[in-house]
Amino acid sequence: MKPSLAIAAILGFVGFVTSFGAHVVAVNLPSYAKEVGVGLAMIGVLIAAYDLAEIVAKPLFGALADRAGMKRTMLVGIAVFVLASLLYPFVDPRLLVVVRFLQGVGAAALSAVSLALVGVYFAENRGRAFGIYNAIKGAGYVVSPVIGGAIVLQSSFAAIFYATAAVGVLAFLISTMLPDPQTSEQLSLDDDDDFSLRSLWQVARQPDLLTWYLVIVVNMFFVGILFGFLPVYISSLGYTPLESGIVISVVALAYLLVQPVAGWVADVIEAATTIKIGLVLSALSVIAAPFTQGNSLLALSIVAGIGVGTVWTNSDLLVSRLAKEGRLGATMGVAGSFKEFGDMVGPLLIGALSQLLGLTFGFVICGVLGLLSLVLVFGRHEKRATADSIGPSYTSDEDRKMNG
Repeated sequence: MKPSLAIAAILGFVGFVTSFGAHVVAVNLPSYAKEVGVGLAMIGVLIAAYDLAEIVAKPLFGALADRAGMKRTMLVGIAVFVLASLLYPFVDPRLLVVVRFLQGVGAAALSAVSLALVGVYFAENRGRAFGIYNAIKGAGYVVSPVIGGAIVLQSSFAAIFYATAAVGVLAFLISTMLPDPQTSEQLSLDDDDDFSLRSLWQVARQPDLLTWYLVIVVNMFFVGILFGFLPVYISSLGYTPLESGIVISVVALAYLLVQPVAGWVADVIEAATTIKIGLVLSALSVIAAPFTQGNSLLALSIVAGIGVGTVWTNSDLLVSRLAKEGRLGATMGVAGSFKEFGDMVGPLLIGALSQLLGLTFGFVICGVLGLLSLVLVFGRHEKRATADSIGPSYTSDEDRKMNG
């Protein structure tokens, strides 16, 4: 029996918890800084604390989920996130960095495992399921600034954490409705292939995944350009913050809406092909953007958003299909860490280059990196570059007999 796409929607809402939780706080940190009396450096530390926790913890929770159970691990992650959120209103505001790190630990578990569960539940229509998951998760990035700003305006910065806790509680409740996932192989905590940093390192070095990990990092560089530095360029052209915000909102909408479509297309053709198309769209649009303005800039920005969304969903899809038997959780966790790494390093690199050589150079070098990653993708042997050559890692007994 094929699983309902409602399962993908539930998992997507679990992913929404971390995207909403990360950004509803981050965009309102200036209010916190003014309230507590800290500087810009501390704002950077508070943002990095959440990302650092996710980078470190995602592979660990992914590997743990392969052994202790995915649904159980995900629920524990949600619970940790909720408890960490409820902690802030009752402690010294200067301990926010600790709260953010604990939130990041919970987010690492719920994010990595919910993503892996898409691969577990959906042997068929997996691309469409990943598209739905990422579209719902991505909505958190869009709505969190507005909701967070309204909460701070009407109440206080601390009230934001009640909102993140409420979202987490709702995700926990609906997640209990998920059927128990059936995997083709159940590992125990005392399995010979032990739960260790060495085993995670082996997953990170899996040869047929290295290129796709790089693609994930580069795609996050594009995210940094579109949502971090495109507003700077638009502002330099003399547009108002409102006009800039409208452009970024349209780009975000394109990025979200394309993901279910891109996932569906990847179920019909090779996922690697859709990733190549996405990289071309993103790279060329980002290179051309700083040489345009007006409607041309808007069009290029939308195309870049479509490219980023296409690569985002289908790189998740491809990594899930290339994961080794019984290692889906660990593999998606490692992929998630590469995503967080790109999210953290990309803006730093682009910002430094732009500071030294100008904003145009920052855009161009980011686009060139995209083209270079495209060369690597084209350079792979097709048998190892496509999902069809590998097949899904988790299959039913019936599928196994048919393929055997």
